[in-house]
Amino acid sequence: MARDAKKPGSLEALQDLITTCRLCPRLVEWRETVAREKVRRFADQEYWGKPVPSFGDPRARLLVLGLAPAAHGGNRTGRIFTGDRSGDWLFRALHKAGFANQPLSVDRRDGLRLRDCYVTAAVRCAPPNNKPLPQENANCRPYLLRELELLKRLRVIIALGRFAFDAAIDSVGLQEPASKRPEFKHAAELDLSGGVTLIASFHPSQQNTFTGKLTEPMFDRVFALAKKILHESL
Repeated sequence: MARDAKKPGSLEALQDLITTCRLCPRLVEWRETVAREKVRRFADQEYWGKPVPSFGDPRARLLVLGLAPAAHGGNRTGRIFTGDRSGDWLFRALHKAGFANQPLSVDRRDGLRLRDCYVTAAVRCAPPNNKPLPQENANCRPYLLRELELLKRLRVIIALGRFAFDAAIDSVGLQEPASKRPEFKHAAELDLSGGVTLIASFHPSQQNTFTGKLTEPMFDRVFALAKKILHESL
């Protein structure tokens, strides 16, 4: 791993390691400043303020890959995509497709359970302006690589946004070598190494959902496609 020559032997041990990471000074300062200063609507809440662990079914065949925790979402609640508008869209879609036991997640202790699905991010700390630096992305990459090794039944990755799309390609590799980077298009499918299918999706950020660039039916179709691929792989 990035700081430990001995790789964690389980997803649980890996997440414990991730939550103690301080490799990126800029991200450490930002996540802790946000957690200390808060915003008015969450002023009475205790923020997580650490790297945010992944979560889900350790036997998952579907991996949902995002960019990074939101400053007042995962950085506050301690669970990726939990407590922000993007998460509202994601968990509603997962519930409709049968991958989650409930459609809403507001707190890491709210009873949400994922079935055949694991949720992670390319970068584990909330970055300023949602823009990690290249070195910060590189520092986090070994964590994602180890997750991919431990998710032994993985068959489909849904990448939320171009950043996650690139991270998936760089981490897993293309099944067929390409002379240039594959084009990012919503609902596009791409064959990765090891029989893994990558599905691209616009990120359910407010910038995309408020403008109509991503609609709920568009997002639901991505998860229906993932479910179809998994069913056909049985």
